[in-house]
Amino acid sequence: MIRTSGLTRHFTVRKETVEAVRGLDLHVASGEMVALLGPNGAGKSTTLRMLTTLLSPTSGSAEVAGHDVTTGQRGVRGRIGYIGQGNGAAHSQRGRDELISQGRAYGLGARASRDRAAELIASLDLEGVADRMVSSLSGGQRRRLDIAMGLIHAPDLLFLDEPSTGLDPQNRANLQEHIRALRAEHGTTIVLTTHYLDEADQLAERVIVIDHGRIIADDTPARLKADHAGDRVTLTFGGERDARRAVDEPLGVVAGARVERTGARVVIEVAGGVQLTPKLLRGLDDAGIEVTGVEVARPTLDDVFLNLTGRSLREDVTGTPVPATSATTSATTESGVTTPEKSTA
Repeated sequence: MIRTSGLTRHFTVRKETVEAVRGLDLHVASGEMVALLGPNGAGKSTTLRMLTTLLSPTSGSAEVAGHDVTTGQRGVRGRIGYIGQGNGAAHSQRGRDELISQGRAYGLGARASRDRAAELIASLDLEGVADRMVSSLSGGQRRRLDIAMGLIHAPDLLFLDEPSTGLDPQNRANLQEHIRALRAEHGTTIVLTTHYLDEADQLAERVIVIDHGRIIADDTPARLKADHAGDRVTLTFGGERDARRAVDEPLGVVAGARVERTGARVVIEVAGGVQLTPKLLRGLDDAGIEVTGVEVARPTLDDVFLNLTGRSLREDVTGTPVPATSATTSATTESGVTTPEKSTA
């Protein structure tokens, strides 16, 4: 469904060249659910803009749904759905009318557009609000309407750019259920970006991490966690002396483990920590060291991300937290029209 080779995009900012995406080689098979992760400035948004024909590559090639993104833009746009970070429906219009208009724009007849709108309204739990003004809808309802607009033409491939941003936990969970149902019922290929690593872990069967414009990891969430982060075993002792003895004696035999002691607590990060913990406890007991508390935490994608990039997902390439409003630069599209492009894209 997606195949890129050496995909590259440069921007000029204050007469300096910014390499947003550098030689990206990417393959997504039909029916996959893939999460694209990266800190602000890593290049994921620019990658999405190129794959959806909103931005021309500087060099390299990309084929999406069987069409070249540079020479076959019309073919690409007819086969994909794109849900951006902002709301796509006009606030002064009714949701159902917006869906029908979107269907007509994609070439569906009037009746087909009405039927398809009704189908999506039912499947996305919008029946009670579809005939209200978009401005009166809640954040979760607007997000589901955005997804319906992206699906009106039954695309083979759906891009979701941070679909849960700004939603409360309940609406986030509901939206995730709708995304799962969409894929299960229609076999739609889905590529999503998200700042919620737990969301990527729960939804995606494959996670791609981009940093400095390059892919630095590409695997299933389970394998990424096994390869790039260990279990965290926290042992609590009766006093600092016992904790120090534990580090100096029995725990010293744990090969490949990272051990940190803070007062009477010892944290061990090691692969296979769940299986190793009973052995550790037996060794401590044999040494006459009493353990007063044990906690084993499995690794998360947050741990993987920090180990791979050394920083938070919400930091930019310099490690500086990104402000709510970003400076913009001008980017020229394939049609020659100058549009604002985030400098952190």
